[in-house]
Amino acid sequence: MKQFGRKAGVRRNPEASFRKACQLGALLVFSSGCASARKLPGESAKLSGRDALRITIDSLVNTPQFRTAHWGILIVDPATGDTVYSRNAGKLFMPASNMKIVTGAVALAQLGPDFRFRTTVAVRREATADTILGSGGVLRGDLLIFGRGDPSASDNMLGNAMLPLRGIADSLAARGILRITGRLLSAGDAFSDAIHGMGWSWDDFDYPYSAGVDELLFNEAFSRVVVRAAAQPGGSPTSETAPSRSYPPVQMRAVTVALDDASRNDTTARRRLTNLAIASDSVTGGYTIRGSIAVGDSALLTVAHRDPARAYISALREALFERGIVVDAAGRDTTGVVDTLFTVWSPTLREILPALEKPSQNQIGEVLLKTLGLERTSVGSADSGRAVMERQLAEWRVEPDGYAVRDGSGLSRHNYLTPETVIRVLDVMRRHPSFSAFYDALPIAGVDGTIATRMRGTAAAGNLRAKTGTIDRARSLSGYVTTADGRMLMFSLLCNNYTSVGAVTRVQDAIGARLAELRLGGSAR
Repeated sequence: MKQFGRKAGVRRNPEASFRKACQLGALLVFSSGCASARKLPGESAKLSGRDALRITIDSLVNTPQFRTAHWGILIVDPATGDTVYSRNAGKLFMPASNMKIVTGAVALAQLGPDFRFRTTVAVRREATADTILGSGGVLRGDLLIFGRGDPSASDNMLGNAMLPLRGIADSLAARGILRITGRLLSAGDAFSDAIHGMGWSWDDFDYPYSAGVDELLFNEAFSRVVVRAAAQPGGSPTSETAPSRSYPPVQMRAVTVALDDASRNDTTARRRLTNLAIASDSVTGGYTIRGSIAVGDSALLTVAHRDPARAYISALREALFERGIVVDAAGRDTTGVVDTLFTVWSPTLREILPALEKPSQNQIGEVLLKTLGLERTSVGSADSGRAVMERQLAEWRVEPDGYAVRDGSGLSRHNYLTPETVIRVLDVMRRHPSFSAFYDALPIAGVDGTIATRMRGTAAAGNLRAKTGTIDRARSLSGYVTTADGRMLMFSLLCNNYTSVGAVTRVQDAIGARLAELRLGGSAR
């Protein structure tokens, strides 16, 4: 396997590159994040496409606004094995959601693109009972749901997260079940560790991007809460939850406030008077809404599920009720016989992967990490999944000091990758049988995902495929782009410790657009 980023002749000193740019007589202009090289008369023949690219990138990252920033950049032509540009390529960076590149790649390699998650529906009956189904469609015993992390019961993937739960209800009804005398329970312990990742910020746990994951997961572990003002000032607002109407439970402690006559038809004025706060209750798993909302106004709040399994079971109970199946919720703990009724299968990993990479969905990343551990070591924990990922990276001949894996999503600030590691994974996947599943899942510049609005109107639009990453003081963009002369390049642009996220984004987009315009010349070996 080719070694990238360590070849002789690669410029690693940005100051030296900048001095050579000056010696060549190039005048570099940085404006609104875009750079152009204006050559003096007679200089155009002296600069190759690569030299001009290196000068341009140096000019972008050597500006005073990046005085405190740490840039890691590696651009490689995999057909020739040539390093087109390198800066700090062997240094460790917090990758943010670029960690999902590694998670997705290892999941495809270990599980395969046709892997499906399974959820088993079973009944626990008394050992002395001869049958689970009595007269009148009565199921005697507890209904048990054994989950293994299926993330597909979500509005994002299916349009309505309730659909697979209604499918379970329909399957029970098709078996003649109208009433369950026992309880509806989450069973098993496929994911045996904490629901949150290592080093996640505890004060973010109520936000959907920091929701925890368990073996049963409903709507990516978050709900929407729509709050509507009462008709009159002083009245209590109302709330509705979705996609489940019954979860999470919400207590309303907010009040409706009046508008003055001058602002009665002013939407902006209503918004100024709407000030709602929602806080979780760790005991009930519900939320309390406080504050004020103006007459005629409404507000959309999003909240994480503090107990993912409880959210799933509550939504399933709602689906059963809609189908006319009554759950008595009676019974006691028993060691009775467990009979499997049926198994629900998820879409394939090939179908799930775009829901991870394109919107940068953290919970699917964590599910995949724990699933790697569950499927390969029989222990569904982050530590087991991390061990599987590390073994796979070793097989791919990634330098052992070139990464630190602590979660599957990149939300943890204890993750580290070098640009060389990112490029190695991109190169392995470029030659992997599952490359189409990996490549198709990445966001497309100017088209979809987290770069849908970026690089529009440039040669990168509809061309560049890359994974973004953003946490505080860490911004990443890594993937593939095809040059103007038809060469696929791999690139990794990592930046830590900056003071302006907008400036970093503009530089990354400028580099992406420049790569799409590049003509390397020569022929690929």
